[in-house]
Amino acid sequence: YFISHAHLDHLSGLVMNSPNDSNKYIYAVPEVISILKTHYFTWKSWANFSNEGEAPALKKYQYVPLRPLVDIPVHGTKLSVTAFPLCHSNPYESTAFLVNNAGNQLLYLGDTGPDSIEHCNRLQDLWKAVAGQIRSHQLKGIFIELSFPDEQPDQQLFGHLTPRWLMQELQTLATLVGVSNLQQVKIFITHIKPGGQAEERIRQQLKKRNTLGLQFYFPRQGERIQL
Repeated sequence: YFISHAHLDHLSGLVMNSPNDSNKYIYAVPEVISILKTHYFTWKSWANFSNEGEAPALKKYQYVPLRPLVDIPVHGTKLSVTAFPLCHSNPYESTAFLVNNAGNQLLYLGDTGPDSIEHCNRLQDLWKAVAGQIRSHQLKGIFIELSFPDEQPDQQLFGHLTPRWLMQELQTLATLVGVSNLQQVKIFITHIKPGGQAEERIRQQLKKRNTLGLQFYFPRQGERIQL
């Protein structure tokens, strides 16, 4: 498991299903691992299915701390992963994961807001870090959140994106790599907040704003994705 941050909408399934899960490694930055150890996998709130923290440790999960910008191998696979920090509504942080498989790569972003709203440069730094892989066509797909339709006020984004802000960030990326190169990358929309016709509005707004001609996909749970 690659865990981007410790908010419950990203952890509750892992915690609730842990009794019936198989042994696995959990990859996350140290701050996220610390929250798992002290708030979720404890005997006061659930049970400690991990290899650290409150005794007895059941050792179903083994924590693997990630250092930002350091590529490390993924146990039992041919993959490697690099973590990049993201801004997610101060003081919280999130993580992006660049996953490599024999030179073919995908980029998954946890929750993030636009740099201009978050008053940081994390997305800009991430785009610069992966620009070379996009130009060389090694990066096949980007999974990025788009939580709200454009009607959501900027002061109520809480570290998330809208179609307008996503296209602004992708325009920044296109400036670095060239529009034609970015058009070769499949972009998967994740983390749409439930309620009303939010997804349909997001689809329509994104289509209208997609002046770059990018490939957008809305994956479904259980769907197998070919990159």
